[in-house]
Amino acid sequence: MRRAENLLELSYEDGSMLRLPAEYLRVESPSAEVQGHGPGQAALVTGKQHVGITGVEPTGNYALRLSFSDGHDTGIFTWDYLEELGREHATRWQRYLHRLESAGASRA
Repeated sequence: MRRAENLLELSYEDGSMLRLPAEYLRVESPSAEVQGHGPGQAALVTGKQHVGITGVEPTGNYALRLSFSDGHDTGIFTWDYLEELGREHATRWQRYLHRLESAGASRA
């Protein structure tokens, strides 16, 4: 694992690497603040274009707790969720940008 600027990089034993931007991780945080407490309750997180990762803390053997420069630190990112975010990055990011546009909101 390596934290570089606004990017979380995860290196695997098989040589593969996962690179996830801080802004993407912040707007997709698994926290209740972002995801809500049930289906259809997810919040649209705006203004995070310049957010950075300020801390990475292992949570057992199953997850990471990420801290962000805007003070958000309640999301527990499981390894499975991080891999899902990697696989679905393009689709999720486009959906997020569309939601921003529809709401008249901004990344800045």
